Amino acid sequence: MSPTNGTTNGHAAAHHGFGTLAVHSGQEHDPITRAVIPPISLSTTFSQSAAGVHSGYDYSRSGNPTRANFETAIAALEKARFGLAFASGSATTATLVHLVKAGGHVVVVNDTYGGTFRYFTKVAEPVNGVEVTFVDLRNAENLKGALKENTQMVWIETPTNPTLRLIDISAVATIAHAHPLRPLLVVDNTFLSPYFQNPLLHGADVVVHSVTKYLNGHSDVIMGVAATNDEAIYSRLKFLQNSIGAIPSPMDCYLAQRGLKTLHLRMRQHQTNALAVATLLSHRTDLVAEVIYPGLPSHPQHDLALKQQSGFGGMVSFRFASRNLEQSNAFLGALKLFALAESLGGVESLAELPAVMTHASLTEEARRELGVDAGLVRLSCGVEETEDLVEDIKKALEVAAKVK
Repeated sequence: MSPTNGTTNGHAAAHHGFGTLAVHSGQEHDPITRAVIPPISLSTTFSQSAAGVHSGYDYSRSGNPTRANFETAIAALEKARFGLAFASGSATTATLVHLVKAGGHVVVVNDTYGGTFRYFTKVAEPVNGVEVTFVDLRNAENLKGALKENTQMVWIETPTNPTLRLIDISAVATIAHAHPLRPLLVVDNTFLSPYFQNPLLHGADVVVHSVTKYLNGHSDVIMGVAATNDEAIYSRLKFLQNSIGAIPSPMDCYLAQRGLKTLHLRMRQHQTNALAVATLLSHRTDLVAEVIYPGLPSHPQHDLALKQQSGFGGMVSFRFASRNLEQSNAFLGALKLFALAESLGGVESLAELPAVMTHASLTEEARRELGVDAGLVRLSCGVEETEDLVEDIKKALEVAAKVK
């Protein structure tokens, strides 16, 4: 089995820069028409030259040319040999957890996306018989006390959602892989994208993304992806992808790959805007108790960000000192360019209140422990003009200041 799922990288090679790989990987010109953009393969089935003899595709659930092109591109950007696309980020999570046998144990970072928390607590544990332990992994040494004789997987996000805590991937990988069962280390890289972080280079076994967010980047595709360098893991996941069948449509794969081609350009502007917004918020100490952005020297893990990331991303969280829901709502309601909506990573800026939106599925105790309260606001800074976003935040803060 050849790297990148057996498809080619078009005219790109591994030594090329990120932008070149993003534009050319998985983009082999059509051999018949010489079309520069490969056609979208909508067919569900493929003719065979003889019974059981085909050219690599027989049924689109098992494999599809457009999906393979996208998977190849993802693998190239994540420095992986293999990529696999799924119908959503949650479908990616569910499929990966099928690698854990019933009775097995998974360690999950305690500050995780609400949907991931929901899956592990409401499905993996009670339905699939998987034991789950949530651990604060800002200090990787905490993992040692959480590992058990049946631990088969460690699942982390870095930065975490929504409090933007960082996890030392290399340190966690060293501890996990020293365990007798050598549990798989899965890293959710959604918040930074492969442009700013490549977890496989730091020891992760699998990297996952909600493609819906930065990779697609235009808020019009629901999709997920996993990438790995381990052929055995890939083969197992490929079997599960086909058997469970949670696959994306060819049209979604085409749209997501089109989004990938501008990822490097978008991520630069996302970061520029996020840093400007975070800087503004950090100056409003009369209203704001805490600004959470790894790109600020004030972030408690700024040094780790410099070590394992090549950038800081477009996500900013901050906390109103009042921790007052009315004040948070006044701010959110006054925004004009930031839309009050769930999700993140699109070209347009979004704002939300995790406690009652993306992280409402967490228990009250879990939210309290993580500091996900009524005053915590999460911002996804888009690619609009920087000064316009800063002005939008500034005016909304003035409205919020009137609420006591």
